[in-house]
Amino acid sequence: MPRLAGKVAFITGGGSGIGRATALLFAREGAKVAIADINASAGDATAHRIAEEGGEAIAIRADVTDPESLAAAIQKAVGAFGRLDILHNNAGGSTPEDATAVDAPLEEFWRAIKLDLFGTFLGCRFGIPELMKAGGGSVINMASNVALMGIPGRDCYTAAKGGIAAITRSLAVAYAPERVRVNAIAPSATKTARVMKLLAGNPALDRMARSHLLGLIEPEDIAAAALYLASDESRMVTCQIMPVDSGVTIS
Repeated sequence: MPRLAGKVAFITGGGSGIGRATALLFAREGAKVAIADINASAGDATAHRIAEEGGEAIAIRADVTDPESLAAAIQKAVGAFGRLDILHNNAGGSTPEDATAVDAPLEEFWRAIKLDLFGTFLGCRFGIPELMKAGGGSVINMASNVALMGIPGRDCYTAAKGGIAAITRSLAVAYAPERVRVNAIAPSATKTARVMKLLAGNPALDRMARSHLLGLIEPEDIAAAALYLASDESRMVTCQIMPVDSGVTIS
C-alpha cells in the first residue's frame, strides 16, 4: 500500500525545487496534494505533472507572507479534499544580498524573516487547526544546516532558520496532546536552481559545498526525508530537527 494513501498534503513553494520534488513524491505515495506557490504557472506545472502520473493535485496561488492569502489557500485545499493531514511549510530562501549583521541591508533581514520565519508561522497558524480537526497529523517545517552550525556572512537567513528550529520545538510540545507532530528538516546545500546560483557567487558557500562528505544533496533526498516525516512510520517522532546535510554539520 502507498505510504500516504488516504492523506491530504498542503505544500508551500511546491512549484519548484524541493517543494516540487516533495509534491511529486507525496502524490506517488498516494496523497492528494495541494500545491501553494506565489508563481501560479509553476504550481500549475507541478499539478499537471502529478495528473499525468495518475495522481490528484490542485495548484493554488498563495503568498505565504500574506495572512489572508495563506489562510484562503488552506481553506481551498480543505474544501477540495475534505481534510488536511500533512502541512509542509517549504517556501523560503536566501539571496546574494545576505551578509553579516554589520553589513547586510536591513531590508534583506526583514525579507528573510518575513518569507522564511513569518511564512512558516502563518502556515502553522492556519494549518494546525485543520490537522486537529482531522484527528492529528504531521507538520514539516524547513529549517537549514545554518540553524545548527556557524556559517559566516548569512546572518539574515541564519536568524530566520534558527527561529524556525525554535518554533518547531515549541509547537511540537504545545500540540502533542492533539496528536499533531511537528518536525523540521535541516538541509545543507541542495542542487536547486536558486542554490546553485548562490554557490556560484559566494566563496564561503562554495567552500561549504566542497566539504559535503557524500556530495551535494538532490531535492529528491529532502523529499524522501519529508515522506518519512509525513508517513505513519514516524508516528513517534516529534520535536526533531532532522539534518539532511551530507555530513557537513559535523564534518
